[in-house]
Amino acid sequence: MITRHPGGLRLLSVHAHPDDESSKGAATLAMYAAEGVDVLVATCTGGERGSVLNPAMDRPEVRADIARVRREEMAAAREILGVRQEFLGFVDSGMPGPGEPLPVGCFAAHPVELAAVPLVALIREFRPQVVVTYDETGGYPHPDHVMTHRVTVAAVEAAADRHRHPEAGEPWQVPKLYYHLALSRAWFRALHEAMTERGVPSGMGELLAGWPDTPPALATTTRVACAEQFAVRDAAMLAHATQVQPGVAFMAHPRDIECEVWPTEDYHLARSLVPGPGPGGIETDLFAGLRADAVAVAEVGGG
Repeated sequence: MITRHPGGLRLLSVHAHPDDESSKGAATLAMYAAEGVDVLVATCTGGERGSVLNPAMDRPEVRADIARVRREEMAAAREILGVRQEFLGFVDSGMPGPGEPLPVGCFAAHPVELAAVPLVALIREFRPQVVVTYDETGGYPHPDHVMTHRVTVAAVEAAADRHRHPEAGEPWQVPKLYYHLALSRAWFRALHEAMTERGVPSGMGELLAGWPDTPPALATTTRVACAEQFAVRDAAMLAHATQVQPGVAFMAHPRDIECEVWPTEDYHLARSLVPGPGPGGIETDLFAGLRADAVAVAEVGGG
């Protein structure tokens, strides 16, 4: 059961697997938590079918008990970030190959309306002013990431409607819904160019050269300056030791260069009940337009 502090600011970040909260928007979460915002991470699955990506952790006893290990990693990461976290109870779908069916009973195999019910209940109990999740692509084409987007959008809509899932609590209308813009092509390019200019070896050139011909990224509406929390983000990532290898991939680039050329975590404001920044404008706060009314109860929809 989530204990909701009366009044105040509340942020809900919805993710597919343990470790996603630490690789996407973690510095933002840590910054708001340090500010006193009540931050809750909802993790849709336990990551049971995830690969062990760190050779140092690729041991038979780890693979045999991966569900427990990943829960322990999640517990360590949330303590580092200073946030609360809840598992929604679904089973990881894995990454089926082309033409392979989804595993029976996995998260992505559920009907969206049914899979959204636990999140509807959580939203109605926690009553966040801000919800953050992935865009319709999932950020990358893992079935659980795409499903997390669908389920979050469905849950935000259903939570506001008193006629839907009345057993899941009193309605709550989320004022603002954001999508992550983490690990974008522009971010990789900026870091690669900055490292190259400074004579620092960059492994990002090959990645950029092979970047798929994907649709343009969603417009950046919000940049949260959170470089002071990058060290906390990194520590949370390293807590997911089965997924993150020190000094490799995301952990390889110099943090001083990142702080200089890209000191923000970026978002797309997908839905809002309060005025946005206007054409071409950029927010600097996920709670922009909400802070003065943080104690007020949002109007519920559904008529």
